[in-house]
Amino acid sequence: MTHPATAPSITSTPAGSAWWRDAVIYQIYVRSFADSDGDGVGDLPGIRQRLPYLAELGVDAVWLTPFYASPQADGGYDVADYRTVDPLFGDLPDADDLVREAHRLGLRVIVDIVPNHTSDQHSWFKAALAGPAAAERARYHFRPGRGENGELPPNDWESVFGGPAWTRTADGQWYLHLFAPQQPDLNWDHPEVRAEFDSVLRFWLDLGVDGFRIDVAHGMVKAPGLPDIGRKEQAKLIGSQVLPFFDQDGVHEIHRSWRRLLDSYPGERIGVAEAWAPDADRLARYVRPDELHQAFNFHFLTCDWGAAPMRAVIEESLAATGSVGAPATWVLSNHDVVRHPTRYGGGDRGERRARAAALLMLALPGSAYVYQGEELGLPEVTDLPDEVRQDPAFFRGDGQDGTRDGCRVPLPWSGESAPYGFGPGGSWLPQPDSWRELSVAAQSGDPRSVLELYRSALALRRRLPGLGDGELTWLDAPEGVLAFARPGFVCTLNTTGTEAELPVPGRPVLASTALEFTGGAVRLPADSCVWWEL
Repeated sequence: MTHPATAPSITSTPAGSAWWRDAVIYQIYVRSFADSDGDGVGDLPGIRQRLPYLAELGVDAVWLTPFYASPQADGGYDVADYRTVDPLFGDLPDADDLVREAHRLGLRVIVDIVPNHTSDQHSWFKAALAGPAAAERARYHFRPGRGENGELPPNDWESVFGGPAWTRTADGQWYLHLFAPQQPDLNWDHPEVRAEFDSVLRFWLDLGVDGFRIDVAHGMVKAPGLPDIGRKEQAKLIGSQVLPFFDQDGVHEIHRSWRRLLDSYPGERIGVAEAWAPDADRLARYVRPDELHQAFNFHFLTCDWGAAPMRAVIEESLAATGSVGAPATWVLSNHDVVRHPTRYGGGDRGERRARAAALLMLALPGSAYVYQGEELGLPEVTDLPDEVRQDPAFFRGDGQDGTRDGCRVPLPWSGESAPYGFGPGGSWLPQPDSWRELSVAAQSGDPRSVLELYRSALALRRRLPGLGDGELTWLDAPEGVLAFARPGFVCTLNTTGTEAELPVPGRPVLASTALEFTGGAVRLPADSCVWWEL
């Protein structure tokens, strides 16, 4: 395991190294990682202080959610100024210090960029509302309403957060917002929009960031004429079909232009698409050789627990990305979904499955994303009082369930009571009493803990040459068991609720739970995963 004090510098990465093809990238939800000033909200100095923990954990890069100037109507995904750090999180020198310290520790830094929409407090949108001038409003989607007096929205599109995707202005026009009303959608047909984001990307690349995670990378381009969809509950269609506002073919020209911009900088700077597509083949379009480097694999995240569905998603993902020469990505949780120990059944069963899923994910070819706290086995917090919730979807009637706050509760670092070392004050969302047993301090050094399982897996992933990018070969296995080989390595996953017996394939180097051997066979416990070295 690389020690922070001796981690290699990556300030001058050799051209063509393609570090991103097998990187393990740790997602930091800035508000909830570490608080340095006692206001109960995580910030950039807090992250910088905790970077040695991530270097020791063994990840290759960190991805930061938005820390730009924002009214925080949607946790920072409503950006008022893309070149300024919100005072809630620090200032621009803090961002510069964080990037430099991360590089000193051998960690790369990926930042969020939010190009589909701005905040309604962005200077462009405030100018658009100040008067009906077409030049100002052309940067967004303003339209007259339907009906006799224009009292109906221009079309039937619904917000992902619920309700109509249109809000009427004082002068009677309507503007489009696929998310909250405080997040008006930009018009990417306007040349000023494209030029502005080129400038924003260069600003952060010049500061030294190693890439961008592109929020709603499947958005930005809308179908000509903004046609009706013709049905309700449109949020349920996302990721299952092409919609007139998502996964339009025109987005790819934008990503190709950004790839050219990224390639003009040294050090393998990357673009990562948050893209919901109906199938793996359409998702692969985002990572063609002249487009982005990676795309999140939501089909793996949403896959049911079981050998058959997991194998199907893995095969489909590898085939699709392989067809365009890109690496697959694997992710189990993020800041928008219920944490996977809870999704996998909760309690002891959810924890067993989460431990096994972590070893599966880290053994697969390609790049893996770890959401903060999953290395601690944190479950979803399901009993937050209504009065503390801040997810905008919670306050809209017919959109998402509004439960994203439950995966965003601040991390427990140490101590016997809240805020468990998160900061010198409280925390913006309450932490459960049970988290005293799940803190970093409580789990460190305990070989049975989820944290030490992740530390061991990440150290082995670096040591074993057959892991990371490369090939996978399926092996015969009993029903309900996945088994695959990689050079010098075998992974076995039992997804059933009972023991499964199979021949010992090699020397066990890591297991999600204790094993039992009988002669030349091994009994894989229910919901378990084992790594074997050949």
